[in-house]
Amino acid sequence: MRGKTAVITGAARGLGRACAVAFAREGASVVLTDIGQDLSDVPYPLGSASQLAHTAELCAERGVATMTSELDVRRAGDVAALVDTALGRFGAVDVLVNNAGIAAPSGRAAHDISEDEWNLMLDVDLSGAWRMIREIAPSMLDRRSGSIVNIASTAGVVGYRHFAGYVAAKHGLVGLTKAVALDFAPKKVRVNAVCPGSVRDDKWAEGRMLSEIARCLEVPVDEHEETFVQAQPMNQLIEPEDVAGAAVFLASDDARQVTGSVLTVDGGFTAR
Repeated sequence: MRGKTAVITGAARGLGRACAVAFAREGASVVLTDIGQDLSDVPYPLGSASQLAHTAELCAERGVATMTSELDVRRAGDVAALVDTALGRFGAVDVLVNNAGIAAPSGRAAHDISEDEWNLMLDVDLSGAWRMIREIAPSMLDRRSGSIVNIASTAGVVGYRHFAGYVAAKHGLVGLTKAVALDFAPKKVRVNAVCPGSVRDDKWAEGRMLSEIARCLEVPVDEHEETFVQAQPMNQLIEPEDVAGAAVFLASDDARQVTGSVLTVDGGFTAR
């Protein structure tokens, strides 16, 4: 990845931080974004400005150039401005990792979801990725080079009870991946998706997605890891670095003939 630039959304913590550090370790300059504030309809704290700054510090320790920006992927104008700034500073964007997403509001049957809750989930988890693609793709297509990696979920390939909005958004992200891969293939720009399973809330990454999913399912916090492990064929949770490694591979020249693919990193969960 040396000499390349990667844009990573939702980079303040969790999978976004793990991806950012993994790309930095491989020598890529990184453009790191996160919302930097909470949303009233999301029942848990979102990535903060200080967490985003810490991710940038971890990347800079690997000797790469970094840029940070507080970005709400629901705002088309802000997305366009971010891409213009990144292109102005680095000249090109070689990789886009669409990681920004929310897991809640969830935990209720489909008919109990409000209109606003439904729209929020799709706007962040699906339309946010599309907005990033729409702004970054033209420069990639002009250069006939680039890789887009969408961080989806096993919820993009199977259903989960009481997570209709999240499942719909992640299924949509998988579909978007395949459609855009075909759109961009003639210009050699690749688009793939990673579908993580139950990812451990690693303290280093400051992840909290799994505990929030457990809360939505009313699973006690002190029991949630054991509960999720019981559903894992390999009897262990996924580590953030496992997902980050898959993203780096898909973005690399080693995957130059891989596009439109959906790579599950779930310890065999969806193989059943």
